[in-house]
Amino acid sequence: MIIVLAGENGFGLRRELRRIVDGFVAEHGDLALVRLDGDESTYQQMREAIESVPFLASRKLVVLSTPSAQKEFAERAQDLLNDIADTTDVVIVEPKLDKRSAYYKYLKKLPEFQEFTQMDGSQLAGWLSDEAKRQGGTLSSTDARYLVERVGADQQLLSNELVKLLTYDPSITRASIDELTDASPQSTIFDLLDAMMSGRQREAVHLYEEQRQLKVEPQQIVAMLAWQLHAMSVVVTAGSRSDDQIARDARLSPYVVKKTRGLVRGMGVADIRELVQRALALDVGSKTGKIDIDQGLRNFIVGV
Repeated sequence: MIIVLAGENGFGLRRELRRIVDGFVAEHGDLALVRLDGDESTYQQMREAIESVPFLASRKLVVLSTPSAQKEFAERAQDLLNDIADTTDVVIVEPKLDKRSAYYKYLKKLPEFQEFTQMDGSQLAGWLSDEAKRQGGTLSSTDARYLVERVGADQQLLSNELVKLLTYDPSITRASIDELTDASPQSTIFDLLDAMMSGRQREAVHLYEEQRQLKVEPQQIVAMLAWQLHAMSVVVTAGSRSDDQIARDARLSPYVVKKTRGLVRGMGVADIRELVQRALALDVGSKTGKIDIDQGLRNFIVGV
């Protein structure tokens, strides 16, 4: 059997791989498991692992992580995998695949091809609610969305926070979320920009002060600001393309694209260009010693 785990949702991919490996080892033992990394192993080593007979076990599981890093493997995959013995199972892990390649098209046709895509905000909220229920707790859809907005769209981080919240109290509330989790700096930068562009300068300055009190350095805030301005530029210049298409083309999370869409509502290319130029002047000025970065950020926020 050949199983393919593909896609950029690393959390979902790793969890499925762990489930497969744990189940196999529990039945056949550690000696029946072979792991090879395409960045470190040659095509010959991967071929030998697939073609050799199981050692002291009735079956063997070969896990190949990014085997396409070896060009020869991608070129010969179809011939190699079509001839594997019935006693050997192969798991191919490919987080990033060129969908135009013959290699991808071959893998896509395999019966056990699984693709793990990044979840957007609503999907993450639904997953959190279901996961809380599976673990014996409760989390309303409204509070699940709030948790995503507060912590960010990193599924591994959300999973960790969910375990912590359920351990504290199986019935998760907004109050427990506020008490036990920290607002992600990236989410706060989004809120800061939203307040700034909506004319809520006092709120924007307050959000900046909060980050400084949390020991977030101005240089880090500038870096996150640059990242958010990049996302804004992508969305504003995307024309009529869908959020999913923008996310794929720009390698952004669909959740980020959706949130940024609301942030740039009513803005044009000229508006984004002005913000980028101001941010660039702030960055250059702070690095050349012409601008105090802390004061410069405050001026940027209030539009000076």
